[in-house]
Amino acid sequence: MGDIALYRRLLREARPYWPRLGVLFGIGLLASPIALLNPVPLKIVVDSVLGSRPLPAFLQPLLPTAVTRSPGAILAVAIVLLLVVAALNQLQALVNKYTQTSVGERLVLGFRAQLVQQAQRLSLSYHDSRGTADSLYRIQQDASVIDKIMVEGIIPFVAAGITLATMIAVTIRLDWQLALVALAVSPPLLVLSSVYRPRMRRQSRRLKKRESAALAVVQETLGALRVVKAFGQEARATDRFVYRSTEALRTRLHLALLEGLFGLLVGLTIAAGTAAVLLIGVRHVREGALTLGQLLMALIYLGQLYDPLKTISRKAAGLQSYLASAERAFTLLDEQPEVPERPHARPLARAAGAVTFRNVYFAYGPDPDRAVLHDISFEIAPGTRLGVVGATGAGKTTIISLLTRFYDPTAGGILLDGVDLRDYKLADLRRQFAIVLQEPVLFSVSIAENITYAAPEASPQQIVAAAQAANAHEFIERLPEGYDTPVGERGMKLSGGERQRIALARAFLKDAPLLILDEPTSSVDVKTEAVILEAMDRLMRGRTAFLITHRHSALATCDRQLQLERGRLVEATPSLVCQTR
Repeated sequence: MGDIALYRRLLREARPYWPRLGVLFGIGLLASPIALLNPVPLKIVVDSVLGSRPLPAFLQPLLPTAVTRSPGAILAVAIVLLLVVAALNQLQALVNKYTQTSVGERLVLGFRAQLVQQAQRLSLSYHDSRGTADSLYRIQQDASVIDKIMVEGIIPFVAAGITLATMIAVTIRLDWQLALVALAVSPPLLVLSSVYRPRMRRQSRRLKKRESAALAVVQETLGALRVVKAFGQEARATDRFVYRSTEALRTRLHLALLEGLFGLLVGLTIAAGTAAVLLIGVRHVREGALTLGQLLMALIYLGQLYDPLKTISRKAAGLQSYLASAERAFTLLDEQPEVPERPHARPLARAAGAVTFRNVYFAYGPDPDRAVLHDISFEIAPGTRLGVVGATGAGKTTIISLLTRFYDPTAGGILLDGVDLRDYKLADLRRQFAIVLQEPVLFSVSIAENITYAAPEASPQQIVAAAQAANAHEFIERLPEGYDTPVGERGMKLSGGERQRIALARAFLKDAPLLILDEPTSSVDVKTEAVILEAMDRLMRGRTAFLITHRHSALATCDRQLQLERGRLVEATPSLVCQTR
C-alpha cells in the first residue's frame, strides 16, 4: 500500500476525531507567530540599546516617547518582552502537549477496539494458521502508530510547512538573497528523503515481523509453562527467545543506522546552507545593506526556517516505520472471515434441536485430499442425547466445531430444524449452544462473573441456582469470598473438578436448547466424575446433547451412539437414523 493510500485511510479512521484534531492543529499553528517574536528582544538590545537605531515599527506606537528615548527603559522593555515571549512559548507547549495526549490516546483506543473486534470476528482457521501472538502484536504495538502518524506526524508536518512558508516570507523581507541561498538546500533534502524512505519502510516491515516472532515464543512458553518446567527446558525456551530477539535486534540496529545516516546527511546539508548564509550575510553587513541586529535576526529566523525543513525531511523518512505498522494493522482489518454471515440471514429465537448431517466432508486447509471427515450423514430428533466415540483424530471434535460454525463443511450441509446452518444469523445460531470442554475455560475474574459469562444480566439468585444444579454451590460457599472469589488466570486457583463444575453452572445458566460436552470427565477422579455425571444428567434433560467421551459411565446416559473411525461413520445404534457410504 502506497504512502498516499495509507494517509487517506488513516484520515478516514480518524474522522470521528477531526474536530479534536482541528483544535490540536490550531494550537500547533500558534507556534508560528510566537516564533516570529523570539529574536525581537535580541534585535532591540543590539540595535536600540547598544546601537542608536529606532525600535521596531510595531513597538513604537505602543510605548511612550520617554521610553523610546531612554536606553535603560528600552533594555527593560526588551527584558519584559523576552519573558513574555518565553511564557507564551511554554504555555503553548503545555496546552499542545495535553491536547496531543488526549487526542492521541483516544485515537489509539478506538483503533485498538476495532482490531480486537476484528480479531474476534475472524474464523478460527485464521488464528490456527497465524497464531495469536501476531494478532496480539498488531493490536498492542502496531495500532499505537495511528497516534504517532496523525498527532506526531501529519499535524506537525503540515504545521511545519506553514511555519516554513512564514519564515521564508519574513526572511525575504529582510534580505531576498539570503532567503534564496537558505532555500537552496531544499532539493538535496528532497533527494535524500526519496532515497532513504523506501529503505526504511522495508527494514521496518522486517523488524515488525521479527518482533512478533519473539513475542510468539514468550506467549507459547508461558502458556505451556508447566510442560517447560516438567521437562526442565527453561534454558532452551530462553535460548529460543534470545535467538528471535537477536534477529529483531540486528534489524533494529540496521534501521537505526539508516536513520542515523539520513540524519547525518540532513544535518550536513543544512550546515552547508547556514555557512553560505553567514558568509553572504557578513558581506551585506560590511556593505551596509544589513545591520548587525538584522543579520542576527536573519540567522535566528534561518534556524527557525531550517527546523521545519528538518522536520519535514525527517518526518517523511521517519514515518516509514509507523506506516509499516499501519500496513500490518490494516491487513488485519481487511482480512475476511472464512465463515461469513450470508446477506439476509434469518434470525433464530430458540431452536427445537433437530440436527441433520448430509454427506458432510471437511478438510482443514485448501487440500480436499486431506479431509478429516468423509461423507458423514445422520440425523437426530430434538431432545436426543448422542454419544460420539472414536479414537483420537477420528473427527469427533471437528463435528462439534462444524455444528457451531467455527468452520463450514468443505462439501455437504448441516441442518438445524431443517434449515442449513449457513442460513442463520451467526450470533443467533451460537446462542443455541452451551459448550462444556474437556479443559474448562475460565477467565481471571470471580466465580460469579465466570458463571454469568453466558448471561451477564443474571441475578444472584439465578447464579446460585445454576451452581446448585451443577453441584458447585457447596464448594463455592466454603471459599472465604464465596461467589466473589477470584479464580486466577485460567482458573488455576481451583481444582480440575471445581473448574468443570463452574463450566457446567455456566451452561445451566445459559439454558440453551443444544448442549455440547467434549470429554467433560476425562481428567477427573472417579468420585468427582460421579458428581459431574449427576449434574450432566440434569443439564441434558430436555435438550439435544452431543457428548464426546471415552468413559462408559458417561455413555450410559446417552440415547444414541455414533462411532467414528478416521473421519468416517462406521457404526451407529439401530435406533439412530443414519446412512454410511
